[in-house]
Amino acid sequence: MFKLSCLLLLFALLGTFLPAQESASTGWKAGAADIDITPDYPVRLSGYGSRTTEFEKVSQRLHANALALQWKDDKPAIIVTVDNCGVPAAVRSEIIKRLVASGKPVADERFSLHSTHTHCAPMLKGVLPFLFGEDLPADQQQRVERYTEELTSKIVAAVTEALGKMETARLDWGSGKVYFAFNRRLKTDVGFQNAQNFNGPTDRSLPVLRVKSADGKKLIATHVSYACHCTTLGINEIHGDWAGLAHEEMELRFPDSVCLISIGCGADQNPYPRRENRFAVEHAVSLAKEIVRLINQPMQPVSGPLECVSKEVMLPFDHLPTKEEWQARLSDKNKHIAYHAKKHLEMLERGEKIPPALPYLVQVWSYSDDLLAINLPGEVVVDYSLRFKKEFDPKRTWVNGYTNDVPCYIPSQRVWEEGGYEGGGAMIYYGRPTRFASGIENIISSAVDALVPPAFKVQRRP
Repeated sequence: MFKLSCLLLLFALLGTFLPAQESASTGWKAGAADIDITPDYPVRLSGYGSRTTEFEKVSQRLHANALALQWKDDKPAIIVTVDNCGVPAAVRSEIIKRLVASGKPVADERFSLHSTHTHCAPMLKGVLPFLFGEDLPADQQQRVERYTEELTSKIVAAVTEALGKMETARLDWGSGKVYFAFNRRLKTDVGFQNAQNFNGPTDRSLPVLRVKSADGKKLIATHVSYACHCTTLGINEIHGDWAGLAHEEMELRFPDSVCLISIGCGADQNPYPRRENRFAVEHAVSLAKEIVRLINQPMQPVSGPLECVSKEVMLPFDHLPTKEEWQARLSDKNKHIAYHAKKHLEMLERGEKIPPALPYLVQVWSYSDDLLAINLPGEVVVDYSLRFKKEFDPKRTWVNGYTNDVPCYIPSQRVWEEGGYEGGGAMIYYGRPTRFASGIENIISSAVDALVPPAFKVQRRP
């Protein structure tokens, strides 16, 4: 495997970290932690249904990272990033429950958990449960559940460590550009193909939050986000893909700091080129170089207080299949369609109701009037990020997908009308009964708008 440490020579051209202009935000405390979450036993990987065995080897270690932020005497806010295809809401809830039980001052609305969406990390209970079109063997399912529990415990440990390391700090932020993400919805005569679409919408911004010690001499942490799938690789090996490699490079460069990498609204964006490890390295280097460039220059100070609010909305599904329709699909030649029908019929036979809608938690964090962070669950397409950067001040707005839950794809109205994989086809792998009903974009955007403080809203002429 190509070792990222060999790339340190490239970074010599970028200079070393120098304290930039002093920030006025001295009311902060911050602490960060990094914990290894690589399994030491076989387990199935998530993200691709074509892999039919447990992973072959560990090509790169996986990590969970935690950043604790506190403004003066307010309750701390926690940011967690995890090298995984998707961490479910149930795991997040259990983490918060355990932290509260141990006496940690953690609140639901002040806890954001971000998945890097690497497709080379272990399967978790509750995420993409129908991915393989069949039940896992009992022993493999047991190892999936074992890893889910171990990951839960390790994230609790990482958060606990971050809280315990809090010190007086300064926060700044800025945004750059990285160019390896391209829209992947290419229109053809037979529908939308998963291929590079040079003319499709993208969001290549790279927001970076810099957390320094009070004297500005020590880099405590960086938190970044990029709107792109973490799918350069499809190997049956443990690997963090471009996000994991960029994290590794940043912590090689700044060994006493923690780099948290999350994903923006990248559900319809792929890294290009793909399929070779050298491309994952190239993408990681380009991202890490941009982080280093940004943190070595003056950035915008971020003050407090940090206001964290959330709102749960219901996203309705389209027409639910009848029992007869489910039964008809049992004989479908596509094993995924047949398995999907089988599992829903089993629900009906147990007397369970097939849910007509999906609970969806919208989370908004506002750092005084300096920075707005919008956190959305699921595989969110890029239209949402572009929309919110029109409705709110684009110079102060940061939009994350894959946050707090990864229940399925979240299409915009445009993508829903166009159809295809992101528009509804992928719901079968997530175990959802059918695609969403028309109009979920407005439900989500209305919820976000209700939570965003007026100071961030763009004033439109009458």
